[in-house]
Amino acid sequence: MELKKVMDHADAVKESVINHRRKIHTFAELGGKEFKTKKYILELVKRLDLPYEEVTDTALIVMLDTKKEGPHIVLRADMDALPMKENSENLCQPRICISEQENTCHACGHDAHCAMLLGSMEVLYSLKEELSGVVYFCFESGEEIGSSYRQIMEALHEKKIDTVWAIHVYSALESGKIGICEGPCMAGFAPLELLVKGKGGHGSRPDLSINPVFAAASIVTNIPGAFVNQLDVEKTVTFGLTSIRGGESFNIFPEEAYIRGSMRFFDREEGKKAKDIVIKVAEHTAAMHNCEVDCSKMAGEVGIPVINDVLYAKQAKKAVKQIYGKEAVPDVFQRWYASESFGRYLQEYPGVLALLGIKNLEYGSGAEHHNERFDVDESVLDMGVKSTVNYVVNLMEGINKNN
Repeated sequence: MELKKVMDHADAVKESVINHRRKIHTFAELGGKEFKTKKYILELVKRLDLPYEEVTDTALIVMLDTKKEGPHIVLRADMDALPMKENSENLCQPRICISEQENTCHACGHDAHCAMLLGSMEVLYSLKEELSGVVYFCFESGEEIGSSYRQIMEALHEKKIDTVWAIHVYSALESGKIGICEGPCMAGFAPLELLVKGKGGHGSRPDLSINPVFAAASIVTNIPGAFVNQLDVEKTVTFGLTSIRGGESFNIFPEEAYIRGSMRFFDREEGKKAKDIVIKVAEHTAAMHNCEVDCSKMAGEVGIPVINDVLYAKQAKKAVKQIYGKEAVPDVFQRWYASESFGRYLQEYPGVLALLGIKNLEYGSGAEHHNERFDVDESVLDMGVKSTVNYVVNLMEGINKNN
């Protein structure tokens, strides 16, 4: 298929993709509650008369079957927003659209991901007669809380999947560029959540109480020392403490204190080792203070890193360069320490997560993800759609991944 034809079809949906993003942005629904977003997506799906499967109350898998032999490709986007207030301005000006939901906003770009997947669906549908294979468009709900990826994976296990693809906007990369790592791309994570239990009492007599605040503070200060001396210096693990809380009054020792945060890593074994160190430090430090500590919320499996398949990553780079030239794909690209459920997909199937740059300081985008001033440079959404579509077309036409 001629590249110009692919681009012409993508150009035809450029404005609708922007409109998709703005509409979904106003909905800004939390994980597992994306009912308006789901309804909006299904309006287009039903208009195209594509079959779909409701995997959870809000997660969807839509199928485009060309009825011809070819690869089975998963394209995935997440749908949920964050429980935080959105600033009416980005880094330098009033934002184009703002969430209509109080204390809920798309401060990570999932609205853009949905919009690009909808645009890609429209383009691939319009090219259906010249394509070979099957495309599964997966709209994952609750990515931030991990509420539907398991159900989507279970549904995909019943299908013949060859490869998976996702594209995530990235505020640290300049607009007009796409970062594609060959290998580790985004970090795995281990939640850090500890409940320290003591004995409450009057603030005037610490000897008659067991102060969990002191124990919690000691745990927090002891963990970094253990990390420095016990973790492999060649395998980075970050220690992100975000909350330590205990008590509400100046003269009352509380019964309990809480510690929360996360650890990020690119090596799964080192991540598990870090989690075990935290539990060991917490238990021994709490015992020094005659406290107990509940580590049960750290006992589960840690989140896994996003690791791109090398051959498919090369193919993705080629698809982008065909359109935008080699300067659009940085040769040296720094891995992102945020985490993504797409790592689970890549654990099962070879594929790629591409990072689409949205940093445009003149427009006002470039604030860190999960920040109240985070905004998306909408001019790059077209780049995301074209890169996605051309990647699929290349795979369906059987272009050698080794080229």
